[in-house]
Amino acid sequence: MGRKAHKKPKLEKILKEARGEERTPCCGGRRIGITVASCSSEPQNSLRALVTWLTMSVKSAISKEIFAPLDERMLGAVQVKRRTKKKIPFLATGGQGEYLTYICLSVTNKKPTQASITKVKQFEGSTSFVRRSQWMLEQLRQVNGIDPNRDSAEFDLLFENAFDQWVASTASEKCTFFQILHHTCQRYLTDRKPEFINCQSKIMGGNSILHSAADSVTSAVQKASQALNERGERLGRAEEKTEDLKNSAQQFAETAHKLAMKHKC
Repeated sequence: MGRKAHKKPKLEKILKEARGEERTPCCGGRRIGITVASCSSEPQNSLRALVTWLTMSVKSAISKEIFAPLDERMLGAVQVKRRTKKKIPFLATGGQGEYLTYICLSVTNKKPTQASITKVKQFEGSTSFVRRSQWMLEQLRQVNGIDPNRDSAEFDLLFENAFDQWVASTASEKCTFFQILHHTCQRYLTDRKPEFINCQSKIMGGNSILHSAADSVTSAVQKASQALNERGERLGRAEEKTEDLKNSAQQFAETAHKLAMKHKC
């Protein structure tokens, strides 16, 4: 009998192993009940680097395939799974099997700029991506980070007509997406901005840093202006003294001239 063909590991399994979520055989093929993170650091670092590269490659592909043809620019994306599975009829999904889901944030290149949040899926066995639900950024009402005291991959998004509970592939990926989302809301929404609740302070850090930088520039300008005013005042006083000295010298010259003429006569 021929040898059985080994199945190729799924991308999802590789991602889990890189995050230390999957137990894997090691030490000569014997399963010893430890995670990948407990093995040597060099293979682990290499695997994490591979996962980072794969994630960036996937997001680049989504941007080119989904948003570029519509003259849109993708600002950020996060791979997610539902925390609570929805009961969806078989026919509603088209029977396409397992899939990966990405929540993407994009803006139009044409003015006035419009921002939107799009759900993109990639079905198992396919290299292409499919655009699913989409909401304008104005429809976003609340962003819930779930736990402000620790790094958590869970989050909720509340729109005018939808509510989804997600868990990101990693807490750091969620944090990065939240930072981009918060900055985009501050930049493109003028009237009604969504509420960010239960979020760590570092998520709002980008905006705080901008405000801090602006305050520093304002303070520097004020100090420079004050210094110039003080210098102007000193120069003004010096000019007054110079004018007084000039007048005194002129008066002295005139008096000396008169005395000289008097004695000459």
